[in-house]
Amino acid sequence: MKSPAELVEVFRAQGLKMTPQRLAVFEALDADADHPTAEAVYERVSGDLPTISLRTVYQTLNDLVGMGELQQLDLGTGSTRFDTTPGPHHHVMCETCGLVRDVVADFDGIEIPEALADEFSITTTEVVFRGQCSRCATKAA
Repeated sequence: MKSPAELVEVFRAQGLKMTPQRLAVFEALDADADHPTAEAVYERVSGDLPTISLRTVYQTLNDLVGMGELQQLDLGTGSTRFDTTPGPHHHVMCETCGLVRDVVADFDGIEIPEALADEFSITTTEVVFRGQCSRCATKAA
């Protein structure tokens, strides 16, 4: 992800007003790239900016997604996550604590059946590995 200063310039280039709230969201994302939910970003910034609203956090995150600076992830957990690593890649997720990490992998060996290739124009592939992180496995043992 771009630095907070670079994101300020991206917003300004789009004609969007720069506010302390938006800057706080940029800084929260820069400090912690753990695929946060909007609620987690809100918790990080609301301590310093108690007047910030969850709506403002969502709007800023959605603006960043629209600009291609963030990816929106639906990992089936009920909460949308935001990924600061643009571009195609995959993820691994702990089913116990929800920790998400990026995985860079080459899946050229997957063959799409001809019937599906005729029916679909596949543009992206997303794989989510699920399991248990070492911290949760240690706690369980």
